Amino acid sequence: MSTLGVGVDVVDVETFALQLADTASGFVAATFTAGERRDAQGEPRRLGARFAAKEALVKAWSGARLGSPPAASTVDLREIEVARDAYDRPLLRLHGAVAAGVAALAEGRDVRAHVSLSHDGPTAVAMVVLEAGSG
Repeated sequence: MSTLGVGVDVVDVETFALQLADTASGFVAATFTAGERRDAQGEPRRLGARFAAKEALVKAWSGARLGSPPAASTVDLREIEVARDAYDRPLLRLHGAVAAGVAALAEGRDVRAHVSLSHDGPTAVAMVVLEAGSG
């Protein structure tokens, strides 16, 4: 296994909650899948951690392309989905152009996005490590 990229992002939950509350902006629908909204139960800290994970994935992807132009001019953040495994651990599911772009980094090898989420008080944070298999 080899590390392709690492990304981290921090969200101020109080400021993020104001953005979530602005229903006219369409931010929530344009950013989170129905499953993410359901899992977060409308809790700003949980949605903030999921948003941080999406941003961290984009940073890891970008870091893996160091010296190259961005893979995409825009990213549909709903193509980066924070889900949970059978044991309630977070995982990332990549879809569409994001999945294809991240897979291209691995040059035919399997690629995995490891994610860690945390939130405490007014802060939510996520870290993503992109890793390619050996064959």
